Amino acid sequence: HQQRPHRETPEILMVQPLLEIKDLDICFQTEDGPFHALKNVTLNVSRGRITAVVGESGSGKSVTALSILQLLAPNAAYTKGEIIYHQGAGSMDLLKQPIAMLRSLRGNSISMIFQEPMTSLNPLMRCGEQVAEAIMLHKKCDQRTAREQTIALFQKVELPDPTGMYKRYPHQLSGGQKQRVMIAMAMSCGPDLLIADEPTTALDVTVQKTILELIRTLQQESNMGV
Repeated sequence: HQQRPHRETPEILMVQPLLEIKDLDICFQTEDGPFHALKNVTLNVSRGRITAVVGESGSGKSVTALSILQLLAPNAAYTKGEIIYHQGAGSMDLLKQPIAMLRSLRGNSISMIFQEPMTSLNPLMRCGEQVAEAIMLHKKCDQRTAREQTIALFQKVELPDPTGMYKRYPHQLSGGQKQRVMIAMAMSCGPDLLIADEPTTALDVTVQKTILELIRTLQQESNMGV
């Protein structure tokens, strides 16, 4: 009888989530008393993957998204749970971080795209200047470098005439073009996590498809979680 060679059990590689929301409860204080918007919400977002939250209007999708960076109204109370963000070799509970830390993460490591780009863009500033301002804030670069990076981003998000778009005001762009500007701004610092709060709601069906395809392409190129 010949003994068979021992085979080692292959190691199972556990992929650590980029973001973990654990048993999250959120309550809003109203004139009629407390209103529980979220109860025991748990979900994970992995690096290089897209996690979709689906539900009817009023089910708490936007509240969940906005809670990650604590962008909810002042009457919101996080009554239970954790929001763990894994950055490099470390991790942190975003609900326990000081506002200074959250500000350093917003638009830098974690970016967000909102439903209506017209309310997110400053109508009095040229589109390119708004993106360049975000780049200068987080990357600490000069205005010329920020302008060059902004035009390159406009090209990446497939805006026509990127140099011309830099000089235009939001009212001079279509809805789809404004959303592309917002995506360029969200991608400007190479985030690990992109939060998209119904980014196609205000757009027509054809434009919705192209915007979703663009987000997917950028996600695959940069290996970020969405």
